[in-house]
Amino acid sequence: MDDVLRPLTVVGGSVVLTLLLGWATDLLLRKADERHHETPLWGLLRRARVPYQLVLCTALLRGSYVEARLFPDHRVGIGRTLTLVLIGSAAWLVIRIAAAVVETSYTRYANARSHRDPARVRRVRTQVTLIRRVVSAIVGVVAVAAMLLTFPAMRAAGASLLASAGILGIVAGVAAQSTLGNMFAGLQIAFGDMVRIGDTVVVDGEWGTVEEITLTFLTVRTWDERRITMPVSYFTSKPFENWSRGTPQMTGTVFWHLDHSAPLEAMRDRLRDILRECPAWDGRAYNLTVTDSTPSTMEVRALVTAKDADDIWTVRVEVRERMIRWLADEHPYALPRVNTADAVPPPGLDGHRSPRGIPAARRVHSHPRER
Repeated sequence: MDDVLRPLTVVGGSVVLTLLLGWATDLLLRKADERHHETPLWGLLRRARVPYQLVLCTALLRGSYVEARLFPDHRVGIGRTLTLVLIGSAAWLVIRIAAAVVETSYTRYANARSHRDPARVRRVRTQVTLIRRVVSAIVGVVAVAAMLLTFPAMRAAGASLLASAGILGIVAGVAAQSTLGNMFAGLQIAFGDMVRIGDTVVVDGEWGTVEEITLTFLTVRTWDERRITMPVSYFTSKPFENWSRGTPQMTGTVFWHLDHSAPLEAMRDRLRDILRECPAWDGRAYNLTVTDSTPSTMEVRALVTAKDADDIWTVRVEVRERMIRWLADEHPYALPRVNTADAVPPPGLDGHRSPRGIPAARRVHSHPRER
């Protein structure tokens, strides 16, 4: 009877105590979250309740398993398994707590500066994201190392591993040169303020918004919702356009190819009216000039302004569409035309026809067999 009650008491007591402590802790965090709405810390800490309960249960079982006298022949293996689970769950809990603290700090900073300095908020967001990933990687490496050191064979091989660490470091550095380069490039991007999460960039002719930055790659979401993933080393070794660098205000251009008789003064007045009716125009400036001319058309360019890249696109397409519609309705002669009139034959060829009845001016372009 004692062989049955003892394991049930030890294991069941550990599980029940874990559930009670977990429930009490979650209740306290929930009340703290309801009382302090200005900070998301307590709500984020509630997400760590699973690793927290796992750490409690594993620690209780690891400390009281010997008293259970269950499977005595496998005591070493079960104890080592519980130790591995304890190390892994503890690392999971540390990562969750660190993420909650970092996210709370960023949220407070963003709420205080989002309206005054949005560019700096995006910079801090990029740095916070990379710092959190670095912390997670370090905790994971330490946890794996601690797990390996629980095996006696690994502890015995520690001296030889340290002796050959120099050679292994050189080999690993050569083999992982690209990966290490991307990692250092990621840190350079995070703290060098080259590109930030939320920036509007143009990379290899693709326009989009930086959606994610890691230690090794960067993801750009294009305007048509595609994702372009590139190594971060690209942004430290090649030029790219960052439209969010400095102030987000932008100047855009709209081009038309029109007839030489187009009413330029009326077009300037119409451009002013279109911009006044366009909510995306920021009211800073506008202009309309002739920038080029060909024998059949002239190139007319309009300059417009907006507060950011999204609004400048809206202003450009609206100005282009409404101006073309206005010209077609009010001044159709201003649109480019194709001359379809018959060519006038050179002097001296009027009325002169070939034996087959083809004018001499056209006979020049006939087939060689007909000449």
